[in-house]
Amino acid sequence: MVELNLCKMPTNPDEPYYCSQQINIPPSLPDILKQFTKAAIRTQPKDVLAWSAAYFKDMAKGETPPVKERLEMPTATQKTDTGLTPGLLRVLNKQLGPKKTVSLNLVMEKWADLALPKEQFDDLVRIGSFGGEVEWNKFFALCASALGENITDAMKTVCEILTADPEGGPSRIPFPLFKDLYTYLAQIDGEISQQQINEVCNYLKYHVDKQDGYVQPRNFLGAECPKLSTR
Repeated sequence: MVELNLCKMPTNPDEPYYCSQQINIPPSLPDILKQFTKAAIRTQPKDVLAWSAAYFKDMAKGETPPVKERLEMPTATQKTDTGLTPGLLRVLNKQLGPKKTVSLNLVMEKWADLALPKEQFDDLVRIGSFGGEVEWNKFFALCASALGENITDAMKTVCEILTADPEGGPSRIPFPLFKDLYTYLAQIDGEISQQQINEVCNYLKYHVDKQDGYVQPRNFLGAECPKLSTR
């Protein structure tokens, strides 16, 4: 144990007298508090007390805490009225993505840990008709769609968060994953025909075959690619 260099003279004769020989600081405490402070600054939680409780609960259980990788600045095109941000969605994916299938209650718990709007969560559950056990990637894709103006924006966010490429890289993801999530969002949209979905996927397949089975945002953001959505 590390001794605390502190002596407190009692103001009342009946109070105990404390000195450095009596008070010890656990050796791990300074580093724990340092890491916690850095995490809070990066994450900028809306409800610091609730977030702190979730942070230490996850740390104690050896689980991924609700911490952003870096301080997040809003972009010019990002919606600011949703509460959800790409950084917070990345946090949720780090916590829930490895599980593949998760209970809706667990998703709601992690959502609440980040003080995200309950109304938005309820809307996503209603739109996706989720209940009981949830395919995380589908819930994740709907979250991505809430961050942009259309499916193209959503799929760009999907690639940027799910990629294994380093930051600043091409943001590649396996084409089957892209196709599955794009098809899912297109079906939820309800205004995108199967023919349009097929045209997009057939066009991208040309690039995918030259990219070891991966697709990246520049492939579907180019002018030559058929529109991913009607908007």
